[in-house]
Amino acid sequence: MKAYGKKVWVIAEGYIPEYGTGPEPEFTSHETACILNTSEEKAEVEITIFFSDRDPAGPYKVTVEPKRTKHLRFNELKDPEPVPKGTDYSSVLESSVPIIVQHTRLDSRQAENALLSTIAYSE
Repeated sequence: MKAYGKKVWVIAEGYIPEYGTGPEPEFTSHETACILNTSEEKAEVEITIFFSDRDPAGPYKVTVEPKRTKHLRFNELKDPEPVPKGTDYSSVLESSVPIIVQHTRLDSRQAENALLSTIAYSE
C-alpha cells in the first residue's frame, strides 16, 4: 500500500478540560491525535507542545506500527512531563514516514457532551 500523508502535522488548537462528567475512562475530557500509518515502516513520531506563556514541552515520542492506527490521548503523555489540563496549547507532530493526523476533543464538563474533530494542518 502507498504511504499516504505528510511527515509534519500541526494542531493549532489544544485544551484539555480539567474535569468531566460521566463514567471513566469513556467520558474523561480529553484531546486526541488520531494517527494513521499506511506505510510498510514504523512511524516514529515526535510531538512538541507549545504554550502561550512558557517554553515548549517535548519531544514526546510515539511509535505507530506499519499499516496501523493509534488514537493518542494527550492526557496520557507523561514523558518528559504531563500535558497540563486547563491550559491552551498547540502541537507539532513530526514523523519518520508520511502519516495522516486527525484531532479530536471530548469536552464532558457538562452532561451534554461536546465532541470536536478536525483534520490537522500538514506541511
